[in-house]
Amino acid sequence: MLLYEHPLSPYAQKVKIALREKGVAFDVETPQAIGSGNSAGLFAAASPRREVPTLIDGDTHVFDSTIILEYIEDKFPSPPLLPRDPADRANARMIEEICDTLYEAINWGLTEIRWFKRAEGEQAEKMRATAARQTAELQNWLTQKLGPRSWFNGDTFGWADIAAAPYVNRSFINGMGTAGGSPLALWHERLCQRPSVAATFAESQAATNVLANAAERVASGAMRREYRDHRLEWMMKSGGAQIVLDGLANNNIRFTWPLG
Repeated sequence: MLLYEHPLSPYAQKVKIALREKGVAFDVETPQAIGSGNSAGLFAAASPRREVPTLIDGDTHVFDSTIILEYIEDKFPSPPLLPRDPADRANARMIEEICDTLYEAINWGLTEIRWFKRAEGEQAEKMRATAARQTAELQNWLTQKLGPRSWFNGDTFGWADIAAAPYVNRSFINGMGTAGGSPLALWHERLCQRPSVAATFAESQAATNVLANAAERVASGAMRREYRDHRLEWMMKSGGAQIVLDGLANNNIRFTWPLG
């Protein structure tokens, strides 16, 4: 199996954790020109949106992290990642949906501010404060979902935990984690002790150096950040409307395929 990915992508992190939990061997490759929308070759043919992760398994090409997880679960049913109970399965999928959309957008927006310098000064501070309030609200929802259990998936680690892992971990890295000893903080500690998660998070942390010149690459046109659906919504509702307009004027943001 070949996984097109970027270590900083939370969507790719989900897939790598799942593959490692299943004990499935895989190779990884970061597509050339990732982040520009101009990637080519097998990756572009397999993923029309030019998004990672994309999985190549012989003649089978699968894009979108959720669909890849479903493919992995179908092809390698043991050990199972989805719980057996229908209600628990629905709960895992709801957690994934919220994390992949609303939570991802907040973390992505913070990256736009910190590394890509889309906002500075008072505007940046206001947007970070808004992100902190939103993060706390989502973490409260997740804490309710966790309840007294050790894992979101139920008695054992699984799909729901994988779905939440990259996003909650990023919040702790950003200084927006819950207080020590809180249910979510204790879950995060247990999470990071799993070999599949520890390896994936270590790869992500090692890749942060690529962000050092992120703002310069955007300014030069070498990178055009994708402002899709929930990310665009976050910008518009969180004080970044002018950021979107400036990005369009400067041609350093883009939308997904088909481009029209």
